[in-house]
Amino acid sequence: MLNQVTFNNVQIKDRFWAPRIKTTQDVTLDYCLNKCDETGRIENFVNASVGNTDFQGIYFNDSDVYKILEGVGYSLMLNRNPKLEARADDIINKIAAAQQEDGYLLCYFIMGKEERWTDMERHEMYCAGHLIEAAVAYYLATGKDTLLNVAKRFADHIDDVFGPGKRHWVTGHQEVELALVKLYKVTGEKRYLNLAHWLLEERGHGHGKGTIWDSGNFAEGAAYCQDDIPVNMQERVSGHAVRAMYMYTGMADVAVELDNPDYHDALTKLWRNVVLQNMYITGGIGSSKHNEGFTADYDMPNDSAYCETCAAVGLVYWNDRLNNLWEKSKYVDVIERAMYNCALAGVSLSGDKFFYVNPLSSNGEHHRQEWFDCSCCPTQISRFLPSIGGYIYRYNQDTLFVNLFVESSVEVDFDGKPLNVNQKTNYPWDGAVEVKFDKIPAGFKSVALRVPEWCKSFSLKVNGKIAETTLENGYAIIKANWKDGDTVSYIMDMPVEKMHADLRIKANEGLIAIQRGPLVYCAEEIDNPNLSEAYISDEAVISTRFNEELLGGVEVLDVYNPDGTTLYMIPYYAWDNREAGRMEVWLPERKEREGLYRA
Repeated sequence: MLNQVTFNNVQIKDRFWAPRIKTTQDVTLDYCLNKCDETGRIENFVNASVGNTDFQGIYFNDSDVYKILEGVGYSLMLNRNPKLEARADDIINKIAAAQQEDGYLLCYFIMGKEERWTDMERHEMYCAGHLIEAAVAYYLATGKDTLLNVAKRFADHIDDVFGPGKRHWVTGHQEVELALVKLYKVTGEKRYLNLAHWLLEERGHGHGKGTIWDSGNFAEGAAYCQDDIPVNMQERVSGHAVRAMYMYTGMADVAVELDNPDYHDALTKLWRNVVLQNMYITGGIGSSKHNEGFTADYDMPNDSAYCETCAAVGLVYWNDRLNNLWEKSKYVDVIERAMYNCALAGVSLSGDKFFYVNPLSSNGEHHRQEWFDCSCCPTQISRFLPSIGGYIYRYNQDTLFVNLFVESSVEVDFDGKPLNVNQKTNYPWDGAVEVKFDKIPAGFKSVALRVPEWCKSFSLKVNGKIAETTLENGYAIIKANWKDGDTVSYIMDMPVEKMHADLRIKANEGLIAIQRGPLVYCAEEIDNPNLSEAYISDEAVISTRFNEELLGGVEVLDVYNPDGTTLYMIPYYAWDNREAGRMEVWLPERKEREGLYRA
């Protein structure tokens, strides 16, 4: 079992993530709060508090406000901002004023638009989950408990109404399950953990009622929100991608906190099905617009790929829990793929335009938007980016695990004494990493460095001398009698790779994609006017160069085909930040296109 190093204890200093976090703090959070003001999301709380029934927007719009407040909390942990904090405090007071005497809190229902707790699809517990996550984050950031008390009262209300011997309930959109575990951790109240477990156990027993289940096909509706089979028996992913990721995350949380292995087999089988048969090269999941989720295994079109930003972030959450549970680097490989590609593509470099959907091919009509009626993805990315420092390091009783390669510093406790860690790297543009240790505590014995799935060879030295290394679960492990100033030099070969898809993915038959290190590359029409005729020969020569002036500074690829044709490629996360135009991740491997299926 691995212990988390919380992100607020990690100082990120690199050229890649640090600017993105700063943009989130300086632009995205205020931008999203402004949009919530403009669209009535915040005014709904004011109206609900005074008995006004003029509700604005979609019934679950409360959740967007909560997610931004969670992002604000994370941002304040990194950099206290009195102006932003005061704005958040004002919103929190409005939320608290809207809460009902019995603890219930969802503006749409408070305003009488529908009767509460009658339709399990109406996201009442989903909104409660995001309220809880925001409350925990804000409390940990500021020590202020107004929102935490609101969240506890709502959780208490839910616990009073539902549970053994009370009412059955299946959450149409999972989220509260993982949130209740967070509330348990911060309050020590085990009934919140037990409620999370009970809600998971409710699934797959025919208890579902409401819009999804009563739409004419109960089985299809149940599968849409993973309610068709008890959770400990599930083996294949189905339905809505975000709901699935949140549920699997909650399952992993409950399994850890209750020291209960009942979910382990299901989580293992589900992971194989999601990652090996349904995950795009970009770390995107959920191919279908119809259900914002999954269809058949290997059904992975490119131009109509849904790959919701929220789902990529959910994939990170789930795999982080699995890495903590089983100490295997393959879960971090998934985290890295989703973080650096699909999730990061969800927000523009300017921090104020967003992708809800992340296709791998575009005819030039798909663009980031300033906002959406359903703006779960902008608010999701606003809470995710400030917290990414929490995925870099892990530790157990005597070993530091370096999971991600990000220039940063941190103190990690071993037996109550801190180990100072400083990581230097130009990753993801370069595969060289240097990790220096100071203030060596007696309990620190080993360092485990992840060997990424894309890394075919590497070298490891300690203080300039080749280190004796063992490989275990995808980690290169060095044991030593460490002393202050010891430095590990880790060099991962980072060649450009020509990727071929699994032959069962018919959409990619005869196509090639390009990856270098953790980054997937794409070609945009702005750089390649004849993109519709472009191809990448299996014999093509590809060179790399860093362009300081382009897209905030990126490593670009020049592809030279044997016939003299060329192609210019950029990292996928950075596409659609300039002029509109076509984009392709997968390109034909030959100039003649007859018989090729591209979708």
